[in-house]
Amino acid sequence: MELEVETTNGTVRGRERRGVALFAGMPYAAAPTGDRRWAAPEPPQAWEGVRDATRFGPAAPQLPGDGLTSRVAPAWDEDCLSLNVCTPSPDDAARAVMVWIHGGAYHHGTGATPWYDGTSFAVRGDIVVVTINYRLGALGFCRMPGAPSAGLNGTLDQIAALEWVQDNIARFGGDPGRVTIAGESAGAFSVSTLSVMERAAGLFGQVIAQSGAGHHVLDFNVAETVSGAFLEELGVADLTAARRCSALEVLEAQQRVEGRAPTLVGSIQDPFYPSVHAELLPGRPVDLMAGGAGSGLKMVTGTNGDETALFGVGQVAEDKLTHLMANYADPPDALLAMYADEHPGTTAGETAVRMTTDYLFRIPAVAMAEAREINGADTWMYLFDWKSRAFDGALGASHVLEIPFMFNTLDRPGVDLLLGTSDLPFALADQMHDSWIAFIRSGDPTTAFLADWPPYRPGHRWVMEFSDDPGLRRDPGRAARHAWDGLR
Repeated sequence: MELEVETTNGTVRGRERRGVALFAGMPYAAAPTGDRRWAAPEPPQAWEGVRDATRFGPAAPQLPGDGLTSRVAPAWDEDCLSLNVCTPSPDDAARAVMVWIHGGAYHHGTGATPWYDGTSFAVRGDIVVVTINYRLGALGFCRMPGAPSAGLNGTLDQIAALEWVQDNIARFGGDPGRVTIAGESAGAFSVSTLSVMERAAGLFGQVIAQSGAGHHVLDFNVAETVSGAFLEELGVADLTAARRCSALEVLEAQQRVEGRAPTLVGSIQDPFYPSVHAELLPGRPVDLMAGGAGSGLKMVTGTNGDETALFGVGQVAEDKLTHLMANYADPPDALLAMYADEHPGTTAGETAVRMTTDYLFRIPAVAMAEAREINGADTWMYLFDWKSRAFDGALGASHVLEIPFMFNTLDRPGVDLLLGTSDLPFALADQMHDSWIAFIRSGDPTTAFLADWPPYRPGHRWVMEFSDDPGLRRDPGRAARHAWDGLR
């Protein structure tokens, strides 16, 4: 297999791994340092000779956190704007392409996470997989005064990576006209946002949004408030001085602002999310979808049955339940009564997980599908409800649990710990993975194994459930859906 490829910036040399070719750590933009910090991404410099592309590049600057990066931050550097290509072969076969945008609350993560290994997509689906890094936290999403694109620079990084794909992916065996963007959590927020941005139009034709929808952006005034607090915590007065601070100083100031989040932006909002922008993002993605933005794109979206169990919500005591739920609906009494009626005999923790999962994930996904349907867009909805055996079943079908199923990476490091069983559900992973392959290749997630999977419509609300008993379900969680009407 030929492992040298000429890109628009120079020649790269990859490596063969498990029967596929991997090209890692390739820059798609210049280092966002110095005057480029808090600025829109710029093209990378060309190089002479052959650049080594056998190792992943550093992650974006981040402090230790939870999730797939655990409590130890990956090796990071401000010079982080690189991507990775996993391909069956760097030839001229013009294969379908999936560009994966990692999650991590816009604060953590890297495209090099082993769970995102594209080998099975390449071998089983003959698909080219691209994973990317982008700026995170304050460096990616703080609306700095004097920086016109600040507040959306991490999103602009994602667009720059997609532009690199358009210019280069044919040389790696991919078809720039058959690109699907996909992501989970903040990655799903990202692809939902990209789907309505004029700046991203024409860079992809399909979207997969896992456990994240089109609601999670900050309005202008909130973003301005956060910016003022960030400069205060950083101890500087303006953009010029902030650019002289070290990346670690930026991260530490960012962390202090996060500690003030309840008074700055509200108790369940994050201060460093993308924010609306008069030219680039003039409103919440879900509202722009209702107005017709992105209606030419096909989408698969869905959520997990117990998303917030990963965040410890299930540990809430009975006497704290009403107080916790007041953060989501005030007063919460009617909602609590509805959940109690629908699920008699459940604990306070189980109720809290159901309510917060609905509020933060499932109901926004439904709202996004409904907003797109107004304009005739096709959206397929799924529910991942395979229950983890870990921690005596406390995780249930938690946030991130579906990732190794859709990537078919159940054998990767750490997955068995999250699943809590040595009897891994490979058959279910094959089914979900094959459905994603079908969508990426054909624009329809229906497979020979699964029953016909129709797009989500308010008239029937069909949802594909991935669980021990997979299959179509009609309007699951109907009572809760009605109960949340008008509360978001």
